[in-house]
Amino acid sequence: MPPLYSIGKVTVGPALLLGWRPNVEGRENVPAAGGVILAANHLSVADEYFLGAVLPRHVAFWAKAEYFVGTGFRGLVTKSLVTGLGAIRVERGGGRAALSAFDGAIPVLAAGGQVAVFPEGTRSPDGRLYRGRTGVARLALAAGVPVVPVGFAGTDEVQPIGTLWPKFKRGKIVIRFGKPMDFTGRSDDRAEMRRITDEVMVEIQRLTGQEYVPRYAPPRTAAGGAGPATSGENPVG
Repeated sequence: MPPLYSIGKVTVGPALLLGWRPNVEGRENVPAAGGVILAANHLSVADEYFLGAVLPRHVAFWAKAEYFVGTGFRGLVTKSLVTGLGAIRVERGGGRAALSAFDGAIPVLAAGGQVAVFPEGTRSPDGRLYRGRTGVARLALAAGVPVVPVGFAGTDEVQPIGTLWPKFKRGKIVIRFGKPMDFTGRSDDRAEMRRITDEVMVEIQRLTGQEYVPRYAPPRTAAGGAGPATSGENPVG
């Protein structure tokens, strides 16, 4: 476990659990060892905080490439933060650059780690569940690991889009973990990856009860709200 993440597990993590008292269901569905993709709906930046707090093992999240090369005092602090947390570097450009996050996630999974992916690609602007991008399927097939669907509820009340700090609302957050989904032997052609992604989204919807929207979520700039240091956006969609 990365050093800063380890410190957070005994400081920030317990504070989140004690202060906000999230209700956790199905945690036993997350494998205790081995690579696994945690595929979740995305309501708030708080999704990342609480996912890391309720699971004993390290969870790798995405972070923009700029945060790894910052200069000045603030840049050095940010660089130390994302590096110490074991974040996966994301290049914001298109094409080959965008796939760098995909390449960065495979070694983590191959080494038995956990990688969190938000298939919607951005936070939901209205609390509904939007169509998933196929990066989650591509990653699962390439790494040969199971996908555990994760459903969040209430994080958008605790930390709405555009707010810097979570509101103190105890017992509002619910986190549900579904059973692992094994896609071993499935084809990696475009149509099959679409089917796999849709299967994952069906399970996420089952966990959350959200209304499903059969189109991609609008870009975050259209939805409003500023991005956090580790944005949670899925760069491999």
